[in-house]
Amino acid sequence: MDEEVHYSKVEDVVGSHVEDAVTFWAQSISRNNDIMKIGCSLSEVCPHASSVLGNLDPKKIYGGLFSEDKCWYRCKVLKIISDEKCLVRYIDYGNTEVLSRSDIAEIPLDLQFSSVAKKYRLWGLQIPSGQEVTQFDQGRIFLGSLIFEKQIKMRIKAAYQDGTVIAQAEYGSVDIGEEVAKKGFAEKCKLTSSTDICEEKKSDPGQLVLRNLKSPIPLWGHRSNQSPFIRPKNRLSGRPSVDLKSENDAGNHVALPKENLAVGGFNLGSNVSLAKIKQDQKLIEENEKLKTEKEVLLERYKALELKVEQTVQELQQEKATTMDLTKHLESTLKTCVGTRMKNLAAKVEILKEIRCVNANVHFGNDLSDAIQVLYEDCFTIPASLNELEIIWAEYCLAQEKIQTCQNVNEGNILIAKRNEVQQKLYMAVEVFILEVDELPLNKRLKTLQDLSASLEAVYGQATEGTNSEETLKKFYDWKCNKREELTSVRSETEVSLQHLVTWFQSTLKAFDLSVEESLTSEDTIGNIDEILEKTESGVCKELEMSLTEQGDADKEITLNTYSQVVQKIRSEERLIATVQSKYKDSVEFKKQIIECLNKSPNVDHLLSIKKTLKNLKARLRWKLVEKNNLEESDDHDGSEIEEIKQEITQLRNSVFQEIYHEREEYEKLKSLVQKWFPELPLLHPEIGLLEYMNSGGLLTMSLERDLLDAEPMKELSRKRPLVCSEVNGQIILLKGYSVDVDTETRVIQRAAAYHRAWREAKEESGLLPLIFLFLCKSDPMAYLMVPYYPRANLSAVQSSMPLTLEEALKVMKGVAQGLHTLHKADIIHGSLHQNNVFALNRQHGIVGDFDFTKSVSQRASVNMMVGDLSLLSPELKMGKPASPSSDLYAYGCLLLWDDNVKSLLCSLIYCRSSVTAEQVFNAECFLLPKGESTPNSEKDTEYTPKKEEE
Repeated sequence: MDEEVHYSKVEDVVGSHVEDAVTFWAQSISRNNDIMKIGCSLSEVCPHASSVLGNLDPKKIYGGLFSEDKCWYRCKVLKIISDEKCLVRYIDYGNTEVLSRSDIAEIPLDLQFSSVAKKYRLWGLQIPSGQEVTQFDQGRIFLGSLIFEKQIKMRIKAAYQDGTVIAQAEYGSVDIGEEVAKKGFAEKCKLTSSTDICEEKKSDPGQLVLRNLKSPIPLWGHRSNQSPFIRPKNRLSGRPSVDLKSENDAGNHVALPKENLAVGGFNLGSNVSLAKIKQDQKLIEENEKLKTEKEVLLERYKALELKVEQTVQELQQEKATTMDLTKHLESTLKTCVGTRMKNLAAKVEILKEIRCVNANVHFGNDLSDAIQVLYEDCFTIPASLNELEIIWAEYCLAQEKIQTCQNVNEGNILIAKRNEVQQKLYMAVEVFILEVDELPLNKRLKTLQDLSASLEAVYGQATEGTNSEETLKKFYDWKCNKREELTSVRSETEVSLQHLVTWFQSTLKAFDLSVEESLTSEDTIGNIDEILEKTESGVCKELEMSLTEQGDADKEITLNTYSQVVQKIRSEERLIATVQSKYKDSVEFKKQIIECLNKSPNVDHLLSIKKTLKNLKARLRWKLVEKNNLEESDDHDGSEIEEIKQEITQLRNSVFQEIYHEREEYEKLKSLVQKWFPELPLLHPEIGLLEYMNSGGLLTMSLERDLLDAEPMKELSRKRPLVCSEVNGQIILLKGYSVDVDTETRVIQRAAAYHRAWREAKEESGLLPLIFLFLCKSDPMAYLMVPYYPRANLSAVQSSMPLTLEEALKVMKGVAQGLHTLHKADIIHGSLHQNNVFALNRQHGIVGDFDFTKSVSQRASVNMMVGDLSLLSPELKMGKPASPSSDLYAYGCLLLWDDNVKSLLCSLIYCRSSVTAEQVFNAECFLLPKGESTPNSEKDTEYTPKKEEE
């Protein structure tokens, strides 16, 4: 016990939280302003405060987010439940709650002061031992009804060391402790020591706190005179929950004199019993309920009043509309007959036009006509075609066997069998040609094309569908029903119109004064309304049927039938195309086989060219030796040497002319091998036809290195022999490659693939052409002959006189075309840099060839530089294989000299995986070049090998 307590001191407090029947928390009346300031400060600080990190300090004060009203209050940690949950007490009110760490915040030092609420214990009372849980909770609720949110007078008796104050509580003239004891929720305790302090039984505070959490007392939030000392509800952030001025106006301010102070409707100076308190509380609750019902009824009254006003407005509008309609009907009745007759005549005129126009689409007549055309004059496969295809397949198989044969004796046997099949094929071809000549293929094809075009103009593109006879049957049934329905409606229309015509004819007599016969009005005029009604009905019904769009079911039937018709047309067109293609092949076969039947192709012309070449090369070598001898002699004659040089030039040109003739003859023989005589390489291995075909027409055996007047070009390359010469007025380069038995084949294959890619588009390919490839007989060298473009590579051009913007776009568009040609042929360049990109005449860009002795990975492993930028793409540096995007990366780096192509450049460097060379070739900057710009004044750049580690 704390002995330094002023006994019999009196405090005015307001109850804020009840723990049990004898223990509660209350706030001093004098701390009113403190509570208001704390609330305002916390609402401003806590939402922006940092979360609590590390261990929570039980002695420290934090800000806690109360779950009921989502407002911040000061709290202390009582118990750590888990890593995320802990039990806290709101120190200014006394209640407890389990909070997450995220709902606890640090507060500044100026808010780290003692709590506003104090813990009180009723003097001389204790909880009976062995009290049941139900009775414990009832006692707590009962004490709450006496002190919660009420102003209580506390007479201090003593205090525990934990701060709990022992006091006698009075509410008016009611002793709260005696009321609790009378109800049996507490019992008198024995007094100990001279100060008469009661001994409290020890209990587990943790269990008591959890017990209070499970059974919280009511918050009584609907009281009209709620005190600012009680926990706020639904308080706006940054504003106190209670306005002090309004409290003063309402007469509830806690600073009133004691003799006039009333809290909760009770006069503290009067003799108030517990029954009176409960009765007043009940009256207050009923009053609040009646107020709520009054507000609901008032809202309903306003809604009904608004609805009545809207109904009145609607009635007025309806009345005005009805009056306008009445006036319109009165004016219409005066001209009713004339209007009806005029409208009927207009509809009949429209019906005449519709009947004149054939409504093919509406009732599927066009589809019926198409089906009739398809099935009546349907094209059938010629009887000889099947037998021709069988023999043709047998002939192709015989040709394949000859092509793969490597033994001459076996090949002769296969050739004899092939010739027999050839005879049979020739006869079958003749029969097939005669039969097809009698068929009107072109006429039938034209009919099908016109039919398809006319149907497509009406129905649009046909969808794919299954071929089914059920679809056609369904279409014919639907068409018959539509035809019957239309016939019935037309018949009804014609009958009603005939009745109207008859009525007009009989009515003429009634209005003809010259007719003496008298007619009653009922006989002539009386039935006109009925006749007009029937006539209008019939005409409108037929118009509706003719003009109304088809329904979904009708459209489905017609579209399915249209798909069937189109499939039938396409099938027959394909059949005709197959027959025409086979007819064309047959005519060509017949034309060429007549000369080749039972004969072998003649290679004598090629051998004659080779013999001529051999003689020319011998004479050329002799002249070269003679020239060298004269030049080495001391008394040589300059005119004689000049004459020999001219002869050498003529002989060299003659050699190349014969080599070109040799290539032409090779091409003819190659065509014969591919079409009719695959046995040529087998029967005549000496002509080297197979090697020529495997090289794509690039390899020649008739060209030799020593026949050329070659000048070394060391300034262009130090890695391999590179010489320059002139052939037929064209300057050429000879690139020498060191080869062995294995690399020779690979060099030929790679050069042949490159040459085939160039040959498909030639000048439009964007590639440097290859002229010849030949092997050296004395040394293990392979020589590649290409055109020589002096100072035309991009490095030399940019260093001497940089390209303008318009020139740069044209050149780089050609380079993009070259990459597209290579990539389309599944060839990766791998070593694109400024020295093998050529700007011909500063207008046309081409991609140079690469080292055919190296693989793609070997070519791509050399790190070239343009300025400070590496042409080696990031994925290659990471060890990944080369790909088309690697070429595009190098291409993008070559564009760096110009600032006007940055958009394309960004796509090439950052989005290469989704960009192709074809897209680059068709880029907008190439399609729409801008005007010329000034030459680039940036520092000239040269490519140099870069260290691998960088």
